[in-house]
Amino acid sequence: MTSIARSALPLSGVRVVDFGQYIAGPAVAMILGDLGATVVHVDPPGGPLWDNPANAILNRNKLIVTLDLKTEEGLGEAKALVAKADIVVENFRPGVLARLGIDFAALRTARPELITLSIPGFASDDELRRDWRAFETVIAASSGVFTDMGLNRVLMGINPSFSPLPLSSAYGTMLAASATVLALQARERTGYGDHIEVPLASAVMEGLSYNSILIDDYPLRYQTQREREIERRRAEGLPMDMSYDDLQEFLDPFYRSYVCADGRMFYVVCPSHKNHAKRCLQALGIYDELVAEGLREEEDTYLPVSQWSSDVSLGVYPLPKFWADKIAARMKEVFLTRTAAEWERVFGEGLFPGAPQRWLREWIGDDHARAAGLMIAVDDPILGRMTQPGPMTWLQESAEAMLTPLPRRWGTAKEALALLVGMERPSLPVAANDAPGGWLDGVKVLDLCNVIAGPHSVAYLARFGAEVIKIDPAKPLYDCWNTVIFGMSHMRGKQSVLLNIGSPDGRVVFEELVRSVDVVVWNATDRQVKAMKLDAESLKALNPQAIFCQLDCFGGVRTGPRTDYLGYDDLVQSATGIMLRFGGSMDTPEEHAHVGTIDVMCGFGAALGIAAALYQKSRTGIVGRPRTSLSALTGLAQIPFCYDYAGRGPFDEPSGRETKGYHALSRLYETAGGDHLLLCASEADLPRFGKVEGLRGLVEMAASDREAYLAGAFLTAPAETWQRRLREADIGVSLCENIETIRSRSARIADDTPGIDRGSYSFSIFPDHPSGHTVTQLDPFAIRPAVCKVKAVAPAEKYGASTRAVLRSLNYTDAQIDRLIASGAISETWSEEYLPS
Repeated sequence: MTSIARSALPLSGVRVVDFGQYIAGPAVAMILGDLGATVVHVDPPGGPLWDNPANAILNRNKLIVTLDLKTEEGLGEAKALVAKADIVVENFRPGVLARLGIDFAALRTARPELITLSIPGFASDDELRRDWRAFETVIAASSGVFTDMGLNRVLMGINPSFSPLPLSSAYGTMLAASATVLALQARERTGYGDHIEVPLASAVMEGLSYNSILIDDYPLRYQTQREREIERRRAEGLPMDMSYDDLQEFLDPFYRSYVCADGRMFYVVCPSHKNHAKRCLQALGIYDELVAEGLREEEDTYLPVSQWSSDVSLGVYPLPKFWADKIAARMKEVFLTRTAAEWERVFGEGLFPGAPQRWLREWIGDDHARAAGLMIAVDDPILGRMTQPGPMTWLQESAEAMLTPLPRRWGTAKEALALLVGMERPSLPVAANDAPGGWLDGVKVLDLCNVIAGPHSVAYLARFGAEVIKIDPAKPLYDCWNTVIFGMSHMRGKQSVLLNIGSPDGRVVFEELVRSVDVVVWNATDRQVKAMKLDAESLKALNPQAIFCQLDCFGGVRTGPRTDYLGYDDLVQSATGIMLRFGGSMDTPEEHAHVGTIDVMCGFGAALGIAAALYQKSRTGIVGRPRTSLSALTGLAQIPFCYDYAGRGPFDEPSGRETKGYHALSRLYETAGGDHLLLCASEADLPRFGKVEGLRGLVEMAASDREAYLAGAFLTAPAETWQRRLREADIGVSLCENIETIRSRSARIADDTPGIDRGSYSFSIFPDHPSGHTVTQLDPFAIRPAVCKVKAVAPAEKYGASTRAVLRSLNYTDAQIDRLIASGAISETWSEEYLPS
């Protein structure tokens, strides 16, 4: 295989100074380094503030220097490094770095081309929370991550429920990395840099935006069995005490795990798609008998349910309980006839999604993960030969160089300065006097994506000025639960066109659209891309300047045995160990509770790839093909424990539904009145407890006695009292909030602003939403630039609403458009109702 040098990577020549600690700041700089940037990482005299082997991952491709910013010498050395940087990264509490002498506002006044990135826990304009000790779990608790954490946990009465996944840092990392590179590519055009703030609390809300949307008068057809059972129990005052086994019978048969012949669980994710559920039943050999018993496939599932010929349609989620039970009973029997590995091949080669449940350790050593470059080997100077997650995002023409990152290394400030000084500073246009608009003003994007990750990536680009045309089939492939409800989030700011690309006339329209845009985005496998003639050579013939971004489930830098297997968020959770970590055992796997756990993160990864490709194109003229995958992003979602090396401790990090945290000083506790709070402290914080009324006895106590002591103490006063006392001692703590409460107190009537000046949480209420329902949605607010203009993207229009307008822009007459509609090549709607009832 031809060796590719790091100099071929898209961010080659970009200089980064990284003051970050813990996860988000260092992870952003790691990703920039993976993409070719030269990175100097600054640690305080005592070393990194987070003592974890994951630092070997976070600091790869970096030169690490130790500087004491509290001394004149250390501050001077830091300022000398910053003076040579294109990008400076930090993730402390607001104002901390400025008080130490590194003032981003002053630096950018002197050098307007500088890009500075701050990733605080809470927004700098959040008067209530900005000065909290915003550790990962504190942000999660404050942002509703642990409360009402999925329908399963609510029904089992496990509420709040702890998760060790660092979602706030993971979402914050991908948002911040993509925003930084978007600013970098815009600088090539305007000469301006930017100051960007990405509060982690806002980032995690964006990551979970599909969970916080509120649709008034939500039609009954979309409510799952679990949702109906929760409503029933609440209405009748019944306890939430369902067992795990009983809960399984409330799951859709195409959205659950089954025991195989080898005792391993196999996760099936085939709801909502017109073909997947049918292919699944045919491969299992039970389709014909179920049809004989009355199973139906409605011709048009976008009609109101009252107009269906039957009460069921295969490929529509959720199924009625009668059919769900009948189908699941037969599927259980068939799955017992083969091993999970055998079923994986059946599903993968049959083109419908399913995967065995695997532990994280199995994924780290998995043949596909290693072959595809989703897991890579790095010779760390301290830990030795180490398996680490591979790149999160890459450009296909240079990606091979990303599989052999430089291990972290240490040096002096003088060596670091020489490294930065020795690089040629890129030439930039002189910054104009008129204020720049959005980072992507004038960029046209064609969105071919479905479900969440792909379309969300493009919706994210729209807030920065990109013009987006979204193409969907003239006749839908997915049910309206998957398209319309998810689309209310990811169709914002887009023009919707319904087009049959497979028809001759539809293909002509499609190719005209491809020729008219700068970027094409599609979540598809290599096999699908080639069949659509969007592979590199075919696209070059159509539009040689178009950047093509590809997302998929199992893709990596190289091809692996499962590269062309189909999959979704939940499926990759099962394949990479997240579901077993959340559930706790092979017998009790659970999907991580929130919709879009990996999907949205992957969408931000695609946006990062597009930004890197735009930057590369502006610097070199090379038109790259950015790529990412759900599997690649699971490495970031699990980064505190996603590694292996000789001598690594057991993979015994918190898992299962009974876990409350990491240890006595960092866990969930119940307080008087039944509310819960999240305590986040360490051994170093013990002296602080001496200042906390009611907890002073903890200071001298044996570690083994702390949990019982704290559990009893916290029950003596309300959560608000404990929160106040602990905060006064500067100990990490938060009430366990829920998303509904956050939404209700942070929502306003939509006012055509993006919410970036409204603290850590911001929602808009759309009483005149195009759907005819009142809809409350999270604002596009986590990225807060000082220079770039962020748009309040418009609510999602009805699918097909822009078909005619877009074809007119391609110079089609109304008569021609009418003929295309009559032939089925295009369509202006899937249904009479926006949200079919």
